[in-house]
Amino acid sequence: MVQNVTLTDFFPMNIRLTDLLNLPGVAVESCHYSQDSVSFQLRVLTKGTYCPHCRNYTEELHQTRPILVRDVPVDSKEVYLKLPRRQFYCRVCQRYITERLQFIDWRRRYTQRYEEKIYSQLNRCNIEQISQQQHLRIEQVKNIFNHISQKRNKQHLEFSQKSYCYER
Repeated sequence: MVQNVTLTDFFPMNIRLTDLLNLPGVAVESCHYSQDSVSFQLRVLTKGTYCPHCRNYTEELHQTRPILVRDVPVDSKEVYLKLPRRQFYCRVCQRYITERLQFIDWRRRYTQRYEEKIYSQLNRCNIEQISQQQHLRIEQVKNIFNHISQKRNKQHLEFSQKSYCYER
């Protein structure tokens, strides 16, 4: 059985789903839950974005495509975020810009906190166990592990280079 929950259903208890979800730059429009999962329909709070090529701010929306992103489980239920993936047009450099969100790495289908959770679980469990627990394919777990490993190695390298510059 799937049930729909709107924000107004939670106001009497002074609970705001947006605050509970705690993701920057988005608000919860609605929540749908079933026996084994919860999905949140989100909207982006900003009207536009800065062009990464020329740094011009644009609000000229070209297109919006919905994406589904996996987030950390709540009360042993899988959590999914339904987000608008917005693409803008920059008149200054005449390019199309896909909006980036702070809590999702580029071209990923998981939140950063979900990927970090999977990565940390690999210290205690093997890939097959995590795959079964999280209902992910083994390749997906390996992909998450490799992504976080590369990200951490890059951050460590950048930190080492900055430290070396300061020591000179």
